[in-house]
Amino acid sequence: MRRSAAGIHTTSFLLRLVASTALPLLFAAAPAAAAPRSVTTLNDGWQVRIAPTDTTAATAHPGEAKWFPAAVPGSVQQDLIAAARVPDPFKGINEGAIQWVGRTDWEYARTLNLTPAMLARDHLDLVFDGLDTFAKVTVNGHPLLTANNAHRRWRVDAKPFLKPGRNTITITFAAPIRTLQPMVLAEKNPLPGEYDSAFGDEPKGEQTSPYIRKPKYHYSWDWGPRILAIGPWRPIRLEAWDNARIDEFRVEQEALTDVEARLTAVFDIVADRPGTTTVRAVVEGGAPLLRQVALAPGHNRVTVPLTVAQPKRWQPVGYGEQPLYRVSGSLLSDNTVEDSADRRIGLRTVELIRQGGSFGFRVNGTPIFAKGANLIPFDMFPARVTPAAMRPLLTAARDTHMNMIRVWGGGYYLDDAFYDMADEMGLMVWQDFMFGGAVTPPDAAFRENVRIEAEEQVARLQSHPSIVLWAGGNEILSGWENWADRKAFKKAVGADEQERIGVGMAVLFDRVLRGAVMAKSPGVPYWPGSPSTDYEGPTDTDKDGDRHFWDVWSGSKPVERYLDSCPRFMSEYGFQAMPDLSTIRGFAGPGPLAADSPVMKAHQRFLAGEGNERLLFYIRERLGEPRDFADLVYLSQVNQAQAIGMAALHHRACRPVTMGSLYWQLNDVWPAISWASIDHDGRWKLLQYETRRFFAPQAIVAERHDGKTRIALVSDATTPTPARWRVRAIDMAGRRLGERTGDVTLSPLSATDIVTLDDTTLFGTAAPARSYAVAELIVGDAVVSRAIVERVLPKAMAYPDPKIAVVWKGHDLTVTAGAFARAIMLDFGDTAAQPSDDGFDLLPGESRTVTIASDASPAALARALTVRSLGAHR
Repeated sequence: MRRSAAGIHTTSFLLRLVASTALPLLFAAAPAAAAPRSVTTLNDGWQVRIAPTDTTAATAHPGEAKWFPAAVPGSVQQDLIAAARVPDPFKGINEGAIQWVGRTDWEYARTLNLTPAMLARDHLDLVFDGLDTFAKVTVNGHPLLTANNAHRRWRVDAKPFLKPGRNTITITFAAPIRTLQPMVLAEKNPLPGEYDSAFGDEPKGEQTSPYIRKPKYHYSWDWGPRILAIGPWRPIRLEAWDNARIDEFRVEQEALTDVEARLTAVFDIVADRPGTTTVRAVVEGGAPLLRQVALAPGHNRVTVPLTVAQPKRWQPVGYGEQPLYRVSGSLLSDNTVEDSADRRIGLRTVELIRQGGSFGFRVNGTPIFAKGANLIPFDMFPARVTPAAMRPLLTAARDTHMNMIRVWGGGYYLDDAFYDMADEMGLMVWQDFMFGGAVTPPDAAFRENVRIEAEEQVARLQSHPSIVLWAGGNEILSGWENWADRKAFKKAVGADEQERIGVGMAVLFDRVLRGAVMAKSPGVPYWPGSPSTDYEGPTDTDKDGDRHFWDVWSGSKPVERYLDSCPRFMSEYGFQAMPDLSTIRGFAGPGPLAADSPVMKAHQRFLAGEGNERLLFYIRERLGEPRDFADLVYLSQVNQAQAIGMAALHHRACRPVTMGSLYWQLNDVWPAISWASIDHDGRWKLLQYETRRFFAPQAIVAERHDGKTRIALVSDATTPTPARWRVRAIDMAGRRLGERTGDVTLSPLSATDIVTLDDTTLFGTAAPARSYAVAELIVGDAVVSRAIVERVLPKAMAYPDPKIAVVWKGHDLTVTAGAFARAIMLDFGDTAAQPSDDGFDLLPGESRTVTIASDASPAALARALTVRSLGAHR
């Protein structure tokens, strides 16, 4: 039965855990008189105000010094935005107006009504799944907890300070910069960080971010704003239990064959007194196994062996199905379930390919070429990210033939729902630990804090078959080795301090984090960072390990530099583009738009707001001068799609030397000009459509160099595939200049060079600007891949007027080209609309029908539509 006191509910009968919960709702195993664990959610009824001790902020903002409603999980910034007390920082140039919030101390409070029956329980634990970041918790005025890590769960027994009836819980959050800055400013050489503040709250080069365990991107990045979120960003609850409870439940895979899977169910049981209990474990559909154990006070590790006959293997998308098994664990007393936990698992083997400097993944014995993108946080405010917001991005990744997502290390550990979706879709996850680029403090206390964080997070996520790698973080080790500011820092601090800091990082990334993975998720590879060589040689090279390549874009090198080498695994490379015009209107408002306007610079974080000049530089180099702002949006998206497409296809053609291509980046944390292929409003740029083409299971690669065209064929299939290739040379009038073709059987999991054609053979005497080639791969009767070969830069090509005609039928649109139409974009301007395909080429006389997803009527869409192409651009 359920009792209620002032909105607080307790449960006296079994609650069963669902797989997506972040922390199990479990019940203690105890003698017959003991009650099961009960869980009371404490997410409602909170208020927040400026902490009374922060008199400066209270004087400046007297309205916020009084209590106002707070959402938990959430942040003070979200509450202020919701109450219209601060402007939305995602709109216009409002980012500066919210900075004071993150520099202020805040106090949360709520009441908790308890009955004598509740207080009769042996333990009443307050559990905080996430406090961001420096927090002190009191109960009825008594200090209870001091927290200093946003990535950890905090649990404390509050019973000694609770009483019948009304109790008050307060959480006081200290401003992170104010807390750390005295220490940082006292340092002669503060640790190198990530991005300097644009708001004057920290001196250049004297950042507090290296010293705090908080999402690094809150301090700003070159794609996101500076919003130092403060608050209880994960759920809060009260857990009542008596003699014992299950603290952790994991399922380890010991062996896997086609005949049998051998598993171990691992229980971490916390007991407060000696006793006995029966541990029960079962794989869904199988027979339960029971074990009677004696418990000692403290933590007790108990294991139960399990087997699955004729197991079905979880496979990455494109390589098979994704069967999942549910494993349940429970504690029994007198045949009554007193506590339980569930995990959903997938059966598979994962190996990291490392022979001779190689880097790649072998799943279930199959070497997988990793195709995908880097994922940054979904939003500046994690608490407002729902499963409904995550699913379209993961669906888009799967539907455009990606098989891997890298969860980048400057954000936060994502909710279980994300990994549940990845499990179901067959998307492999490269999971970084949350280190974004700053040099880490060398002290043992910092490493111990991280150890607890790492073990908690690995244990929470280890059941997900989608996670195929844990990596130490992003660019910490390579930055220490290669970056100019790190080299200057090492010189400034001297040899002894340099060694102390370097050894501290080695202990953290080679021992502490590796140890957490080995202890809590054995069987999943660990990698010390990205890029890395696992301490086997220089980092960030083509010869060994994974690579981050930024000569193109950040280094202003031509996009053709992507073709210069074959890295072992390209885990980062990127190229910017404007978002959809309707997204731009959402943050910029009505009125004239210009690349160098204050609002456009505010939403462009590369080069501290000057990144649109780099955007224009590349457009002018490759595509010519934009005619107007809408044309700038179009050309930027064409450039991005072509650049990343060139790189990704080259990586695939380098197989087996190269075994992965993860571009930067899939998504945005706010509406911005960035490297994302899907903008913050969920609208696809042309790159996302192009991804479906360059990551197709079978693809043709056409690369030009020194007047010659290399043709290679790529197949991800695990069986031979009969196919035909064809290369046709055509002039701008549509006349055929020449053709080469051949039959081939594509070898499984391969890239094969087919032919290299010189211009004379292919084009004869045709003028380079007035001729092009079409390379196609044909499987059965279908063209499964097409590549356009341009002999000069696109801006020099004499593209004809494409003579495009459109026919509407409801929300379906048929586009027909009278002449060659290169890089068609269906542009609906300010009207939000997403075509089922976009950015495609049409040869003379070809048609394509697409479906337009939009709330607008077909008539409104027809009025809004502008069909753009590189020929029509002129």
